[in-house]
Amino acid sequence: MNNEYMYIVLALGVGILAIIMGIIAILNEKLSIAVIAAGVVSLFASILFLLMSAPDVAMTEAAIGSGLSTLIFFYVLNKIKKYND
Repeated sequence: MNNEYMYIVLALGVGILAIIMGIIAILNEKLSIAVIAAGVVSLFASILFLLMSAPDVAMTEAAIGSGLSTLIFFYVLNKIKKYND
């Protein structure tokens, strides 16, 4: 019974942190910080999937959502900076 409460508190904490990082991603004017915040939101989502006993979905979210998408966003931001200079 005590273990279930720990998972609930942990899931709520990670969910609240994901919401905060999402708000930071939306409201921040620097694109690089917004991309990092969006990647962290995806990483928190993968932790939530792991807590909900879906390790395959968590691994996919961590690899694609957090890793590859963030890398692609930074690549595009780099190309935009080179194009504008």
